[in-house]
Amino acid sequence: MAEQIIPEYLSNLHRQEEHLSEEAAAIIAGDKRLALHLTVVERAMDLADILRQFPTDDEDMKVIQMLGMRMFNAFGASVKLALSGYVQNSTLIMRDILETVFLVSLFRGDIAAIERWRVADKKERMKHFSPLRVRETLDARDGFESKKRAELYKLFSELAGHPTMKSVNMMRPKKDGDAVIGPFIEATSLEAVLSEMGRLAVQAGEILNAFFPETWTIGLEARMAFARVKRHWLDTFYPQRSAAQK
Repeated sequence: MAEQIIPEYLSNLHRQEEHLSEEAAAIIAGDKRLALHLTVVERAMDLADILRQFPTDDEDMKVIQMLGMRMFNAFGASVKLALSGYVQNSTLIMRDILETVFLVSLFRGDIAAIERWRVADKKERMKHFSPLRVRETLDARDGFESKKRAELYKLFSELAGHPTMKSVNMMRPKKDGDAVIGPFIEATSLEAVLSEMGRLAVQAGEILNAFFPETWTIGLEARMAFARVKRHWLDTFYPQRSAAQK
């Protein structure tokens, strides 16, 4: 008899995750809006994959490529967790994506900041590039006073990043029911996490797209594909914003 490498309990858990993935796929197949969220995630990930292939000796550009790769890996893990029944853990990884998107957005508005970030020691990095400082800099740059970036980061932190009573809600298949151990698929929570993921993917794709060299024709197909899906996504979920951009 062949030796069992993976312990039985973990093997059973993995089989349950695979079964839940089938349940999640069935829910998504019956809802075009959920499928659209995943499609825009795929297109944003493709942009990250194509951008990392741009040949360059520019160390600042390599930083952007690396951060794009980080987003790619995080989106892949977040999707896997969400479809396997771990919505809270999927949300935790989305907080990482959000933080990375904010940082890359800062770099887009201040190219010189890339080198400062790249060579900074821990003290300098925390002083100028901590998540809080990045959000404050972006809000000041954009003239935002509503602190929506901070509110979204705080929401992700409370729901998934820190052990709080609010985080317990993401462990309940039913709103007023008991928390459960292990993965589960519930349509409302799946929709919520995929909706946030789609929103993040639009932001990630937009900021990565801005770093593509205009003369690099290899990236044109991926950029156009993202633009088409992004337009469809905006038309579907934010028709007023979409109309304003036309």
